[in-house]
Amino acid sequence: MLYKKKILQIAGLSVFFLFIVVYAYLRSHDLIFGVKIKNVSIGDGIKVGESILKVTGNAKNATNLTLNGREISVDQRGGFDETIVLLLGYNIINIKAKDKFGYSDEKNYKIIYEAI
Repeated sequence: MLYKKKILQIAGLSVFFLFIVVYAYLRSHDLIFGVKIKNVSIGDGIKVGESILKVTGNAKNATNLTLNGREISVDQRGGFDETIVLLLGYNIINIKAKDKFGYSDEKNYKIIYEAI
């Protein structure tokens, strides 16, 4: 009987510590992996026929987000929505995100604007 009680105590403590480790991992996920730019509405290497291009996407946990060197706003969930004007020919769209821990992510998209 005493042996079973000891096993239950050890199992209970093990489950408790496992819960603490999983909880700590989930809470520190943003610190561990940093900021990521995702779901950007433009593709790399595409050709467009209009000079105005709407750029949307997500940069969760970004405190600073720039589009072609110009700072743009980010909502609480990390979403951004900006409109840019393309020059005739070859354009490079640069998106940089930085979080409060100093981690950063950068994406470049090459777009060709051909007037129709």
